[in-house]
Amino acid sequence: MVTREAAADSAAGPAVRTYQVRTYGCQMNVHDSERLAGLLEAAGYRRAAEGADADVVVFNTCAVRENADNKLYGNISHLAPRKQADPDMQIAVGGCLAQKDRDAVLRKAPWVDVVFGTHNIGSLAALLERARHNRVAQVEIEESLREFPSTLPAARESAYAAWVSVSVGCNNTCTFCIVPALRGKEVDRSPGDILAEVRSLVDQGVLEVTLLGQNVNAYGVSFADPRLPRDRGAFAKLLRECGHIDGLERVRFTSPHPAEFTDDVIEAMAETPNVCPTLHMPLQSGSDRVLRAMRRSYRADRFLGIIDRVRDAIPHAAITTDLIVGFPGETEEDFAATLDVVARARFASAFTFQYSKRPGTPAAEMPGQLPKDVVSERYQRLIALQERISMEENAAQVGTTVELLVATGEGRKDASTARMSGRSRDGRLVHFAPGGADIRPGDIVTTTVTGAAPHHLIADAGLLAHRRTRAGDAHAEGRRPRTGVGLGIPGIGAPPKAATSDGCGR
Repeated sequence: MVTREAAADSAAGPAVRTYQVRTYGCQMNVHDSERLAGLLEAAGYRRAAEGADADVVVFNTCAVRENADNKLYGNISHLAPRKQADPDMQIAVGGCLAQKDRDAVLRKAPWVDVVFGTHNIGSLAALLERARHNRVAQVEIEESLREFPSTLPAARESAYAAWVSVSVGCNNTCTFCIVPALRGKEVDRSPGDILAEVRSLVDQGVLEVTLLGQNVNAYGVSFADPRLPRDRGAFAKLLRECGHIDGLERVRFTSPHPAEFTDDVIEAMAETPNVCPTLHMPLQSGSDRVLRAMRRSYRADRFLGIIDRVRDAIPHAAITTDLIVGFPGETEEDFAATLDVVARARFASAFTFQYSKRPGTPAAEMPGQLPKDVVSERYQRLIALQERISMEENAAQVGTTVELLVATGEGRKDASTARMSGRSRDGRLVHFAPGGADIRPGDIVTTTVTGAAPHHLIADAGLLAHRRTRAGDAHAEGRRPRTGVGLGIPGIGAPPKAATSDGCGR
């Protein structure tokens, strides 16, 4: 869980209501929470001071994992005594679980004031006001996208790194995944709109952007603007255009789908200097039989072939993945195939999950649901293998020179070790010794790796260089980028008559 809390405006009078957004789940949800914060601030709310009770608490939920429901309702129940003592305090539940549960949220937690879905996050402020005025809970769940989320104001969390959505929704039908049912079919933004947002962020000091989509490889086939033709090469073109933006130092993207990963994207990654040498590509399983059952339209050999081509073009690329253990019907032979692909791929790291049955997905009704103890035992074997590989891959970095974008909140032990933390260009987390220099999050430092662990690197040799940046200045001054207003980003539906550039080189 990521809890968004910031200092309230000290000059605000007692009439100003404060808010807090609690976020569960993926990067999409984190970025949606930035929009929720921007909407509330545009409506006159202020973020609650750290540790203070907020007048409005918004839960932005995830429905991917089985324990998401229990976690949400457990946390909501902790607020029931506050709500009873202060009826003006409000609780709102949005996101994927709200889209799934709908009216059930109020049945399980009748003290909630607002329930809204993934397609209408722009309604939050109005729903809160209506609930206050009418003293009746408001539930509003749209079945399709009302407006492109990037049209909404966003209060960004970071002064130096930002998420930028290239699309919403997903056209895949993976049998384990509930996301398409909750976020809808894929809708793509025009390249011009995306690049306008990126330029706006860079103008405000941002150094790094991550392009977000449920399947970024499919970008270009479902443009919201019907005047734009389908373009299978649109994502590679978008990466190259990002390379022409002055001041944009790092570009990342997540997540591609192996079935649609094309060589033009690899070429764009290799030939665009600010595109980082890192790739997160979900494998899910190394068994072709299980991949078929998952409706993942690629096979292990294709996946490994993509990795080979990426490493041929970008030899030092750090490749990460997602893996599911214990999918219905998975045999020991199937699991051994996953271990084999992991051993051959040598991922820098992996997000590993024990299969979780989600009502409404085809996999939930499949025969061969595995006992918990079998899944847990396989999971531990997979973790052990990947930890060993991650340790070996990180140990190979010792002695190398790394450029770090200094980050905040990455190192849990930084205070006790007197280190700071940052991300290398390939995405690895590095804890480094600042050596007494006045370094701010958002600055760039160069140092030498002196030690390794499975999930991070250590750099205690002293700094080779330190560059103060506008992002560091903005962080030190408490300034956060804001987007979503004045960018000319269209909503869903008929486009305006005036022609706009598609933003990519022609």
